[in-house]
Amino acid sequence: MPFVLMLLDAGAELTADTSSQRFGRMVEALTHLVRETDFVGWYETNSVIGVVFSGLADADREAVVSTISQRMQSLAVQYLTADQLQRVTVSFHMFPEEWDSPKESRNNPTLYPELLQRNTAQKALRTVKRTMDIVGSILLLFFGSPIFILIAIAVKVTSPGPVFYRQQRTGQYGIPFYLLKFRSMHVGNDSGVHKQYVQQLIAGTASRQDTSTRHKAVYKLTRDPRVTLVGRFLRKTSLDELPQFFNVLKGEMSLVGPRPPIDYEVERYEVWHRRRLLEAKPGITGLWQVNGRNRLSFDDMVRLDLRYAKMWSPWLDLAILLRTPKAMLEGAH
Repeated sequence: MPFVLMLLDAGAELTADTSSQRFGRMVEALTHLVRETDFVGWYETNSVIGVVFSGLADADREAVVSTISQRMQSLAVQYLTADQLQRVTVSFHMFPEEWDSPKESRNNPTLYPELLQRNTAQKALRTVKRTMDIVGSILLLFFGSPIFILIAIAVKVTSPGPVFYRQQRTGQYGIPFYLLKFRSMHVGNDSGVHKQYVQQLIAGTASRQDTSTRHKAVYKLTRDPRVTLVGRFLRKTSLDELPQFFNVLKGEMSLVGPRPPIDYEVERYEVWHRRRLLEAKPGITGLWQVNGRNRLSFDDMVRLDLRYAKMWSPWLDLAILLRTPKAMLEGAH
């Protein structure tokens, strides 16, 4: 459920000086203003008071912040002197955040302190990860260039339209970018069928689709009329994903990480689903791809993404990369 965290920062000077009794009385009065469903306590002991206003509707949050702000101003004026008022700051933090808000608010260390701690502790390792991304992408683009040329010819000859397909995806912290793929669908198709199935998949109401492979049913559109004959093979083997090495070089993606979703997928995310976009940069391959892929439900995919973010190391990335070719071959059968 949505909530608002209000932080009232009095500063060490105010709580330590002789007039701190005024602040104490104001805090005591504050506890009588909140509802029984709200929570009051120290965010930083003897320095910052935190109040969690819970059980709010999404449409009410802005109005709630405005009302709380007005009440806090009246309360502060009643108990504090003009000099003390200048030393008090009040900030509001809303959860969940709006995805059209700035990146900084979606990675707010006040609401996600564990992300800040993890990123700081793994700073050196993330440099290693970025180096692996750059070196790996350059090598794969160079040695894979013959395959690129063959696929490009096959796509161009078998169906009219461009060789590459650019699609807007949602990256880390909800920042959009254009993902590059080999075109596997006919030009000018309608995305309505895929949109409907994906929304059902996220809601947990989608049914598995039958296939002619030994993997049996999968959570994926298997008879998509939009896909070309060559496109079916490219999708089964994941060869349509090869141009995304350019996205990796640009820093929009990593070799290993969660798959970047389409905007209409994110619209249906539950709050906990969004963690997959906060905790790791999207990748070409990941735990989901080498542990069942489309045979897993959407919630199971998200759990694997979160497990990856928690357990991440360069060695885990290397292990996933080594297992990816086998997963690609299994998908082709």
